[in-house]
Amino acid sequence: PGVPSTFETFIEKVIEEYAEFTPEYAEKESGVKVDMIVEVARKIGEAGERFATHNWRAAASGNLGGWCVSRALHFLNIVTGSVGSKGGTSPNSWSKFKPQFHSVPPGQKFWNELHFPKEYPLAYFEMSFLLPHMLKEGRGKMDTYFTRVFNPVWTYPDGFTWMEALKEESLFGMHIALTPTWNETAFFADLVLPMGHSAERHDLNSYATHSGKWIAFRQPVLREAARRAGKTVEFTYETNPGEVWEEDEFWIELSWRIDPDGSLGVRKHFMSPYREGEKINIDEYYQYIFERTPNLPEAAKKEGLTELQYMRRYGAFEVAPHNYKMNDKVVSEEKLAGADFDPETNVYSKNGKNVAVKVNGEARVGFPTPSMKNEFFSQTMVDWKWPEYAIPSYIKSHIHPEKLDKEKGEYVLVPTFRLPTLIHSRSGNAKWLMEISNRNPIWMHPDDAARWGFQTGDIVKMNTDIGYFVDKVWVTQGMKPGVVACSHHLGRWRREQDKGNRWATNTVRIENDGDGKWTMNTKSGVKPFQSDDNDSKRIFWVDGGVHQNITHAVHPDPISGMHCWHQRVRIEKPSPGDKYGDIMVDTNRSMENYREWLAMTRPAPGPNGLRRPLWFKRPLKPQEDLYYLRD
Repeated sequence: PGVPSTFETFIEKVIEEYAEFTPEYAEKESGVKVDMIVEVARKIGEAGERFATHNWRAAASGNLGGWCVSRALHFLNIVTGSVGSKGGTSPNSWSKFKPQFHSVPPGQKFWNELHFPKEYPLAYFEMSFLLPHMLKEGRGKMDTYFTRVFNPVWTYPDGFTWMEALKEESLFGMHIALTPTWNETAFFADLVLPMGHSAERHDLNSYATHSGKWIAFRQPVLREAARRAGKTVEFTYETNPGEVWEEDEFWIELSWRIDPDGSLGVRKHFMSPYREGEKINIDEYYQYIFERTPNLPEAAKKEGLTELQYMRRYGAFEVAPHNYKMNDKVVSEEKLAGADFDPETNVYSKNGKNVAVKVNGEARVGFPTPSMKNEFFSQTMVDWKWPEYAIPSYIKSHIHPEKLDKEKGEYVLVPTFRLPTLIHSRSGNAKWLMEISNRNPIWMHPDDAARWGFQTGDIVKMNTDIGYFVDKVWVTQGMKPGVVACSHHLGRWRREQDKGNRWATNTVRIENDGDGKWTMNTKSGVKPFQSDDNDSKRIFWVDGGVHQNITHAVHPDPISGMHCWHQRVRIEKPSPGDKYGDIMVDTNRSMENYREWLAMTRPAPGPNGLRRPLWFKRPLKPQEDLYYLRD
């Protein structure tokens, strides 16, 4: 107030606000040398509109307050003018094609507190990794639960708490695992329904690979081969090995059976748009989408094909060659008809929804924020009780050096880095990939190894907030001193009674003392086995790695809700009797830790009694009145 509202004033005030964040301060916090920080900053300035920055998990998912990293990077795009520019950084949705479906059901008539609990009103996605903890403290019951290509027992932190909950019928009623391969969560399901891999099902693909927009059509190979051979196929499982269903057909058939007479209002959303009163089939499902894909009908017509035939033949279609500066698109008079204009905010709204923002005298598309602009100052943060973070800020991580006691052997464990030869937890069935990479030792700098007297191959005990795991050391210059790392993907297991995948899994013994203390010990590693695949007899590796995630406590960021993956660990020499692969977790301590992090939140309600901001995107959005907490 009291100063000119100019860009020059803004820059002046920003410099004042961020005065403490000097290159020297950044060096102290990050360990990166001042000269390097200044050099990178200069190069960003020189790049200008051609500055591209991207953050995929990394620091944003590893740390308390990690969401500030993404926000700070976007601020750099703002000040360099590189949002949506050639050579710059575009919002992810600009380059992804969104299909139009034949039927869109209305919003849900209930709010699921187990998806979006009131403690995390600013969490953009469901708080799924806290589900067993919320169930165990009496917040509800999952009557029917589908884990779809989802393996929380292994992938999520605190897997033993998941096991406790999944085994308890008062918490989970019917648990159905939809999965293309056996996994640790499927062992605890009531039903396991095999799903098709990419070559066994239909699907659409559209990724932000460049500034353009495209759509691709995945097809089940054997079904398409049968069709070209003139055979009639009703369901994909008729041609897939093992009668494996494809998901689209499964949901159509299940919904049809759930509502046999249409009285539940479900069946009508699975009716054919071409044959009145008939059930939609898979060809019609995709034909409808392709008919409404911009420019595709014209391209198909030129070749004398239907849209579905065109996509079957070519598999992909370019919807738009580029998508620069989408926010600058002028909104038509037709779309503005009946809209109200607020001269204070320059925003046009219709039926309570923002439709355009006035910039340089014209109504433009803008951005999907309350102001329809990129917001340096976020009124949302103020309204939802976090005013100290109204502008791009810095939050010290839960594993900041100040919070580690080096004298007690505390280190930062990076558990999220990926090996280039494996794909998350989805490569266990890929024999050639498992042959290349099949163990996950603790990466340790030579200085730290010397301090402890470790050599490559020695076993080390890694104590976490809720337990420990015993792994092997790999001494390497590839790690920073004071930081250790253990790669993702590995440490897959099965119990003696389980027949799951054997290319990657150790056979383990799991025991529970009945009072929250769980142990897992490796009985045998990977070994050759007899099967229809002769390669199974040629397995030469025996080490399947160690399951580290199961020993991690949940760390839900109090604002974003993101699990903060990096772990504070205490390294120690193994005790007598400790063996490679040993694991222990105390789930009572797990629940204490969950409550400690829960206490850091500032729960809803927000303005006007809201559960969460109305402007946040969400698939399958509930009806708007459910967004308000009632007395």
